[in-house]
Amino acid sequence: MKELELKYGCNPNQKPSKIFVNDGRELPITVLNGKPGYINFMDAFNGWQLVKELKEATGLPAATSFKHVSPAGAAVGLPLDDVLAKIYWVDDLGELSPLACAYARARGADRMSSFGDFISLSDICDVSTAKIIKREVSDGVIAPGYEPEALEILKAKKGGNYNVIQIDPDYKPEPIEHKDVFGITFEQGRNEFKINNELLSEIVTKNKELPDLAKIDLIISLITLKYTQSNSVCFAKGGQAIGIGAGQQSRVHCTRLAGSKADNWMLRQCPKVLELQFVDGLGRADRDNAIDNYIGDELDCLAEGNWQKIFKVKPEIFTKEEKRAWLDQMTDVALGSDAFFPFSDNIERAKKSGVKYIAEPGGSVRDDLVIECADKYGMVMCFTKMRLFHH
Repeated sequence: MKELELKYGCNPNQKPSKIFVNDGRELPITVLNGKPGYINFMDAFNGWQLVKELKEATGLPAATSFKHVSPAGAAVGLPLDDVLAKIYWVDDLGELSPLACAYARARGADRMSSFGDFISLSDICDVSTAKIIKREVSDGVIAPGYEPEALEILKAKKGGNYNVIQIDPDYKPEPIEHKDVFGITFEQGRNEFKINNELLSEIVTKNKELPDLAKIDLIISLITLKYTQSNSVCFAKGGQAIGIGAGQQSRVHCTRLAGSKADNWMLRQCPKVLELQFVDGLGRADRDNAIDNYIGDELDCLAEGNWQKIFKVKPEIFTKEEKRAWLDQMTDVALGSDAFFPFSDNIERAKKSGVKYIAEPGGSVRDDLVIECADKYGMVMCFTKMRLFHH
């Protein structure tokens, strides 16, 4: 198949719409189920590049949860502890495969943003992973292949209309890419830059102790940023992104957004949140909304007439002091930035979310002040000398 006609483009009024390879080659994908749309394919192709690169860099199965051409989460297949399994709503599924762990992490990092996601998997989708996908609200999945039983599980989703795409893992695009904007064609070389441990060799802070696990988290954050709409900042810990700030015009707003998501991820693990007792039959999405409202400043979920619809027992208020005390236990977080930090306010905000390891390009006229601030907190900061803008 050399081209695939789509229902419409970004919006229903944008017709005609199709995908094809400019040089006339066969498309590297097969639609096994459903009818993916323009944005579905944008998410699928960006997400596939991300997980393929994560797998190559770490040797571990990788997954990402995409929404509107930016990842809501990305992770590699490290095992889940009991707390993570509970906050990701997979504690009832028994032992999970490494690929399933990767997707549970990617989906669970920011469950609000992942609602209705498009999934990318680095490896053949197995039954364990398909069972997680089956129970979540999602638009589709792309992977290099599917186990027969896993494919049947996915085909039954959304009344048989779930989008399932298989991609040729050996497909290699042309080195020059094109994009049309306002009837004008832009041309550039593809961003084929490989992100690996060598990128972390220039440590500019006094503290130069960079453990192997921190290197993995920094690599995850940088590869995630490579496929995130800029400006962007990514917090990572334990083999997964825990907060992604995408598409902000100001660097510090990226850091604040990513940091707030990382804080939310940490607060979900607090015993006060884990002990919430939901009424029987309340769906995962409604539980996620209630938890976010409970953690945040919106306490409608505790108002009379509301809490009885959500909780079996009315929870006590989660005070600012309690939240801060719990967040102070978050340590050894890694942070990547797709361009240099122009001011030290980014470091100050990162510190509030437990950041200890930083990778950023460097090159600001205020690099000395940024390094000084990192030194104040004993952080380890690498200058990568490589910008990772993505538009």
